[in-house]
Amino acid sequence: MPFSAIDAMSPAFEHTKRQLLQPFRFGQWARLAVVGLLAGELSSGGCNTNYNNFNLPQHPGGTGHFLPSGLAGTNPALFAALIVVIVVAALVLSVVLMYISSVMRFILFDSVLAMECHIRQGWSRRQGPGWNLFVWKLLFTLATFAAMIVVVGIPVGFAFVVGWLKEPREHVLALVLGGILLFFTFFILIIAISVIYVLTKDFVVPQMALEDIGVMEGWRRLWPMMKAEKGGYAAYVGMKIVLAIGAAIILGIASIIGILIIMIPAAAVAIAAVLAGKAAGLGWTFSTIALAVVAGCALLVVLIFVIALISVPAIVFFPAYSMYFFAARYPALSTMLYPPPAAPAAPEVPPYEPPPLPPEPAPIG
Repeated sequence: MPFSAIDAMSPAFEHTKRQLLQPFRFGQWARLAVVGLLAGELSSGGCNTNYNNFNLPQHPGGTGHFLPSGLAGTNPALFAALIVVIVVAALVLSVVLMYISSVMRFILFDSVLAMECHIRQGWSRRQGPGWNLFVWKLLFTLATFAAMIVVVGIPVGFAFVVGWLKEPREHVLALVLGGILLFFTFFILIIAISVIYVLTKDFVVPQMALEDIGVMEGWRRLWPMMKAEKGGYAAYVGMKIVLAIGAAIILGIASIIGILIIMIPAAAVAIAAVLAGKAAGLGWTFSTIALAVVAGCALLVVLIFVIALISVPAIVFFPAYSMYFFAARYPALSTMLYPPPAAPAAPEVPPYEPPPLPPEPAPIG
């Protein structure tokens, strides 16, 4: 009888405990934090950093705008070019991170399966399947945007063309009913996209890792399994949602505590630096602003890494949970999780030695 969604929890918890605590190794813990963060497995309550309370000093009699004199004579074409550069750089960075995430997904799978995390070896070994997953994710992202345009863009465009948005008071009923329908359609689309992505990383990636197949071939094999056991896979998705909510609450509280432990001394250092700068006659110049931005980015990196360290139990548990659930339905993974016991060594047989000859009789006389 295959493991149910509830049955898979116990071995996943035991697996997580053995990998992280028996024995505890900070190096492994830190590497798993990096891999989980880059693979997109980081599970936490999130951290919203608000910089709205940071106000730059104003010149007496100023209007409250930031450096208005420096922006007054700037060519608008320069701003447009700068925006284009920022947008292109953001797109390129997103694609690069998507590729890194795809390779790291297989490194995380190997790390949890073998209970050892080796980033360098995994990176060189998992380029092939990582590239296949990257291409699928890129196409899936484009398809998601296209679906968003169809579901959201077309109805909004229709409402604009017929004049509902120009004179909303005259079309209140149509806007309300259309908004409700649009909301539920959008919600169903988001759920479908999320389920497809989760099932791909949980059940298609193991097939790609163990059999060197593509994403579509993995889905071609997975689909009959899901059709034959709709209730089991539905229960898995539901249980994973419940577990993710619980993990987000617990790790969110732990992350807030960790952030406070870091932010309190960091704030004290920042205040001391500002006061020292004022005492030395320094003001907000390009150099001081750049230094503050660099320090803020460094602090943000430290905070993200601390959150990743706190989230390592979830980073290990959720892949282990999917493995133990899927192993009962996928023999190749079951063989890796439950290797057959080694055959006992045959007892050593001493080399044959002939029995000793009886002593010869002594000669007579």
